[in-house]
Amino acid sequence: MVLSKREKYALIGTLTAVALLAVDRIAFSPLMERRSQTQTTHEALVSELSQAHALMARRQQLAPKWQQMVQAGMVSDPAEAESRILHAIGDWAQEAGISLSLLKPDRLTEKSRLPEIAFQASGVGNLRAIARLLWRVQTAAIPIKVTEMQVGARKEGEDNLTFQIRVSTVYSPPPSSAAAGSDVPGRS
Repeated sequence: MVLSKREKYALIGTLTAVALLAVDRIAFSPLMERRSQTQTTHEALVSELSQAHALMARRQQLAPKWQQMVQAGMVSDPAEAESRILHAIGDWAQEAGISLSLLKPDRLTEKSRLPEIAFQASGVGNLRAIARLLWRVQTAAIPIKVTEMQVGARKEGEDNLTFQIRVSTVYSPPPSSAAAGSDVPGRS
């Protein structure tokens, strides 16, 4: 069978197109798909590494504060921790010029390595006094944090406010009732 020049070119073009299609299906498309998957995996790993670095930096930043809290006020007895917070809040409120109408322990959770005791306080004072109380809580050497707060005006246009605040503290249970503290910052 003899092919004309035009048929030869058509045959060569067709065979080239089929060969290119086969190379694309067999090699190029899977290679590009694998490259895309590798890029996605790489981006996820870089993000994870970045988060790990941020966590390590935060741990280094918080380790001194943790040591300070442990030395200044971390106790192993929940009753003592409760008493310290009740007295501290009462003293801070009195210093700030706040009239407390309620100050009581709210709940006790012992499901973690650092059990938490929550407290509820409410009272009356001006904005400056409430800000001073919050500042004292925030800068306290004992382990305490504000978990919830509500402020409302007693009368429209006056600086006489009612507030409710929820704070919590942690205590370090005795080793017999807690697992080894390897997750606690500053401990090895």
